[in-house]
Amino acid sequence: MLDYEGFFKQAVSKVKQEGRYRVFNDLERRVGSFPVAKSHVTGKDVTVWCSNDYLGMGQHPRVLQAMTEAINRAGAGAGGTRNISGTHHYIVELERLLAKLHHKESALVFTSGYVSNEASLCILTQLIPNIIVFSDTLNHASMIQGLRSSKCEKVLFRHNDMDHLEFLLKQVPLDRPKLIAFESVYSMDGDIGPIKEICDLAEKYNAMTYIDEVHAVGMYGEHGAGIAEREGQMERLTVIQGTLGKAFGVMGGYITGSHALIDAIRSYAPGFIFTTAMPPSLAAGASASITHLMHSNKERKQQQHNVAKVKSALAELSIPMLPSVTHIVPVLIGDPVQCKVASDILLKDFDIYVQPINFPTVPRGTERLRITPGPMHTDAMIDELVGALSAVFNRLQLKKAA
Repeated sequence: MLDYEGFFKQAVSKVKQEGRYRVFNDLERRVGSFPVAKSHVTGKDVTVWCSNDYLGMGQHPRVLQAMTEAINRAGAGAGGTRNISGTHHYIVELERLLAKLHHKESALVFTSGYVSNEASLCILTQLIPNIIVFSDTLNHASMIQGLRSSKCEKVLFRHNDMDHLEFLLKQVPLDRPKLIAFESVYSMDGDIGPIKEICDLAEKYNAMTYIDEVHAVGMYGEHGAGIAEREGQMERLTVIQGTLGKAFGVMGGYITGSHALIDAIRSYAPGFIFTTAMPPSLAAGASASITHLMHSNKERKQQQHNVAKVKSALAELSIPMLPSVTHIVPVLIGDPVQCKVASDILLKDFDIYVQPINFPTVPRGTERLRITPGPMHTDAMIDELVGALSAVFNRLQLKKAA
């Protein structure tokens, strides 16, 4: 008899030996106390410093009220896939709002940002014969998987390297279909893609553009539409993709674009067609969050203030950080075992929760603690974080910045 369980145990053992076995904290978020949550691992309250609920909108009274009212009015589930009975009015209103947010003709909502990227890029490139895709080397796994599934020809360009991208574009006939796929905010390093320069190259070499704004929507721009809005480039982009599960504080993913493009993906993408639709409560909560952030800059300003304060305080203590220009603060550890130990000490001794980030999320040797200050972190919490990180670096004798 084959020892099937042995294969699984061996695979897990390999990850543990490499020091990158992932342990998840059992957290209980409580309304009104964010970013503080109860840890069922330590039994104590902890301050969360690694949440992608960047603006705390998952706790906002308007979002909670909209979701509660939708449940009381429409019930819990969507009733099926969009093609059967899952297209409810809440999701139709949400798609209209997303199209308005990004200045596009139409939008399509998926169950997650991962699914929206995978399904959309796969079908988009299958529908256009002989297309070639130029993809940034640091694109998210969901984008990579979508392009892999499509089996289209693809070429990688060095991260944010416009000279390299143009060199590659020049090798392809002008009349051959092309797509440039990239992100606005790269979530692990905290840097930003050169949107204007990529749009310039796309127009010069007759290419479409696909931008992932997952870590930027809600966070940047006058109305929270992302980096493309901040830089006045939204109308130049073919497809803008985003999420409802980070700064908007709920769950789901989406794409926006022309009527024809959205209709084609709606009609062909298995990741859309065969998936149960988003429940009314989530759609209502997302609409409430987007509407609020379209008119309120208070959360963004306070969040940016706190990010600047954390970066400044860590720099004074020579805590090594990658050169992020966004709300993401990557504290470099450089070793998977030490990164996990640092995270464990922060949780056990300081009641601070920051997950270790290791391979395959980031390259080996660049393991880090990814800190995301939010508008609800207080000055006292910031002081506690900075003091705790300094103590951990000293205790573990971790390398500091020059």
